[in-house]
Amino acid sequence: MAGGAGWYLRRLSRMGPREVGGRVGDAVRRRRWRSAPPEPPRVTGARFTAVLPAGTLAAVPPDAVKRLLAEADRLMDGRAEFFGVARDDLADPDWWYDPRTGRRAPSRHAFDVPYRDEAEVGDIKQIWEPSRHQYLTVLAAAYAITGNDRYAERVAAHLRSWWAANPPLIGVHWTSGIELGIRLLSWVWIRRLLDGWPGAAGLFEEDPAALHQIWHHQRWLAGFPSRGSSANNHAIAEAAGQFAAACAFGWFPASARWRAGALTSLERRLRANTFDSGLNRELATEYHGLVLELGLAAVAEADAAGVHVPAPLRLVLLRMTDALAAVVDDRLRPPRQGDADDGHGLVVDGAGTDRWASLLATGDAVFGRLAWWPAVPAADVRTPLLAALLRKEAAPEAARPASRPAHLADAGLTVLRGPGGIWCRCDGGPHGFLSIAAHAHADALSVEVRHDGVDVLADPGTFCYHGQPEWRQYFRSTLAHNTLRMGGADQSVSGGPFLWTRHARTRVLVADASGTGTARWCAEHDGYGRSVHRRRVELTGASRELRVVDEVYGPRRAVQLAFHLGPAITADLVGSRAVLTWTRDGEDRSAVLELPGRLRWRAHRGETEPPLGWYSAGFGRKEPTTTLVGSDPADGTAPAGEFTTVLTFRG
Repeated sequence: MAGGAGWYLRRLSRMGPREVGGRVGDAVRRRRWRSAPPEPPRVTGARFTAVLPAGTLAAVPPDAVKRLLAEADRLMDGRAEFFGVARDDLADPDWWYDPRTGRRAPSRHAFDVPYRDEAEVGDIKQIWEPSRHQYLTVLAAAYAITGNDRYAERVAAHLRSWWAANPPLIGVHWTSGIELGIRLLSWVWIRRLLDGWPGAAGLFEEDPAALHQIWHHQRWLAGFPSRGSSANNHAIAEAAGQFAAACAFGWFPASARWRAGALTSLERRLRANTFDSGLNRELATEYHGLVLELGLAAVAEADAAGVHVPAPLRLVLLRMTDALAAVVDDRLRPPRQGDADDGHGLVVDGAGTDRWASLLATGDAVFGRLAWWPAVPAADVRTPLLAALLRKEAAPEAARPASRPAHLADAGLTVLRGPGGIWCRCDGGPHGFLSIAAHAHADALSVEVRHDGVDVLADPGTFCYHGQPEWRQYFRSTLAHNTLRMGGADQSVSGGPFLWTRHARTRVLVADASGTGTARWCAEHDGYGRSVHRRRVELTGASRELRVVDEVYGPRRAVQLAFHLGPAITADLVGSRAVLTWTRDGEDRSAVLELPGRLRWRAHRGETEPPLGWYSAGFGRKEPTTTLVGSDPADGTAPAGEFTTVLTFRG
């Protein structure tokens, strides 16, 4: 089984007494739940009332409608893509099949399914993703806009197929709370979007199979919440899904209790998972997006149901939105930091819709934009739908920054900006969130540099979670980031795919990104024991020059300095000088990268033994790119001290 006894011991070592006690309780509950699942209480006279206000769909922009319907028609043809794997079998899905490995997950009690073991189960992400039913929310949205029954009928057929194939507590779809939470949220929106279809009530509130599934999903979430060192984005997805279902499907005797408990958990978890600056504490940008989507969707259900939401919860979502507006580049792309698995909280848009523009557009509609926000086009389906449900409240001015933040101190994230769309993220923050820092990368002091939205010095991304340990290890390693490695070791120590047993501690010494003259940043970390890595970054706007100075103090260790180029960049490396070229919007661009001459420089591209020179644009996808690595000379004579790199943009 993946992980083994050693992994479980390391995982146990990161838990506190309260978490251990809670997990013991979970184990006892699992033993008790192995008997036949109980029947839900009988429901009569249930009605769905959380409908969209009249006229909402008329506010959806035509371009967004066009993308949505194109996506819906692809889905009707059975075609989709999940994590880089093209599917043509979605007209009649096998809910337990993984097309990447060709394996089918075992049919056994959920508590006995080793879902992390790819050899037995297959790629669990490929199996789980269609069963989040977010492609069905797209089809339901297509019905809502067109009134074409074929979309609604396909949704109904697939839901009934899924309910029949996945009885409570049988199989992989009952093993992880985040999956149940997101699936419940999808069902709420499917019911809402199908409200004009004559068969909607018969599919949900009048169908015993639907009521059975909805009740058991909520019972499971109430029984097995993520806790302790696992209370990250999973806990928020569980609470958001539970809350949304208890609001919109409040048909059961336990609905009020589930709703109150989920709202309390959602507020507590959102506050715990978010820095005061508004950035997500996991310091993994995609999870910032996921959590913000989940939070907005949950509050929309509260407002639709007339349930009071505590002001601090809305304030967290406001701060998250402002933080996102603060850190995006000129093309509305946020940092590529930490893990990313392309997870979404609510999907009603077609392919090609900009996730981050959509979130900012929703923030504008609900909270109001600030003067320093970047311009955001209104071009998605989801924004008018959420905005129609969410209550607009004036936020206290003191809660929002008067000017665009460049240094978010609690998160250790600093953005230096220069003319022509030069954007540089400097990483001086905590290693990750909670004791296991599950979604962190060993990237202390790394930089990420873009020019007009193009990755020049790139964060390579994530690529995978389970089943390919050598790739998982590489993409979150120190060598896979634009920073310095010493002694051939990572700055933080990994104990497994989602576990770090020692976390590098970083300290920001200077953060002056005022925008006049030269912007400066300096930080250091203790990840190499008695050897200290300190980095200074200076961006001079007048000369369009970025200077990176790495300083090494303490006992002598072998040094490697890596710079990962984006996939659009072509590099001509001669000695310690690289000329970089690329094209943007039909125009040729270039830059010169002057590298430390005391190191021996080599270009790597698409290597596999070991992996080096790769870029992952999204989960499950990777492509070769150029990585420049400078190492100590063969005789190991490069002294400790300063290593200066200068990147100059020429056009």
